[in-house]
Amino acid sequence: MRYSLFSVNDHHPRLPRTVPQLYQQLIHSCELAERLGFDTFFCAEHHFHEYGVVPDPAVMLATLAQRTKRIRLGTAISILSFHDPRRIAETYSMVDMMSGGRLVFGVGSGYLAHEFVGYGKEPKEKRDRFNENLDIVQRLMAGETLSYKGRFSASEKVLLNVLPHEGRVPPVYVAVLAREAAYHVGEQRNRIFTVPYASCKDFRDIGTMLAEYRKGRIEAGLPADDDDHVFTLHTYVAKTDEEAKAQAKAAYDLYVDTRLYAKKHVYEDIIANGICLFGSVETVAVKMCELHEMGIRHVATMHNFGALDPALVERSMTMFAREVMPRVESRIAATV
Repeated sequence: MRYSLFSVNDHHPRLPRTVPQLYQQLIHSCELAERLGFDTFFCAEHHFHEYGVVPDPAVMLATLAQRTKRIRLGTAISILSFHDPRRIAETYSMVDMMSGGRLVFGVGSGYLAHEFVGYGKEPKEKRDRFNENLDIVQRLMAGETLSYKGRFSASEKVLLNVLPHEGRVPPVYVAVLAREAAYHVGEQRNRIFTVPYASCKDFRDIGTMLAEYRKGRIEAGLPADDDDHVFTLHTYVAKTDEEAKAQAKAAYDLYVDTRLYAKKHVYEDIIANGICLFGSVETVAVKMCELHEMGIRHVATMHNFGALDPALVERSMTMFAREVMPRVESRIAATV
């Protein structure tokens, strides 16, 4: 199993924590995640609302690259529909170079209406923009000289003067929200990044989503790959299920209240449908083992939400790494 960390970077201006303080918390969390053995630190991109206050993940990841040595650094996601693909290719090639090849490149087309308004982009064009831009970004990062005339951009001749570390295009994961889209991502021979909270009806449905994705991969002639997916789940680990609720419910409900255009599942709802990793070490370990049985091999955990006390965020991360992860690995090994 791969275990990672994800932050959507939600901000709550009515509370005392400032944006600079949130940024410092993210930096400390990434440093701690590396010490605890997490695989990747994923950072979301959002614009024009406290929904998320990192508009350019490349800036954050470049900072984190200088503060860490081993942990991979991921976008979750870079919204390709909003930006010039040449600029994206240049910027993230720099991030990959500066981090020594640690970039994990999550990409997507965007889904928040106010962001399309802010960028003056037409939502109905987003899929075509995304497909065109992703093709251009990958070809440029691979060192190709491009002369092209697309629907949304054109260039007579463009060649990056900065390429990714050792000329290797970073692994690309395509984000989906709708479960039905998982099949098409697999069919298109892409890796997948998803947050089941927004896609699935219950915990078992996560396995159905992975199966749909794998069906697409098989029909595209690709074998299953343990590194072809990332599934993200809200996470809080405590001594008991009751303690987890007492410490995380208020923050989680605040986080849910600011989620635009998303299902408003408060703490009791998410416990009932199971699409979370909230509870005691044993509760979370059991659910992680069930995810492994579904075929899931990479889980990104979201501990930082709703302006939760940084000490509690780091406590949950530490309990997950030092108590949940060893328990899960031991049980997986016993079934082999």
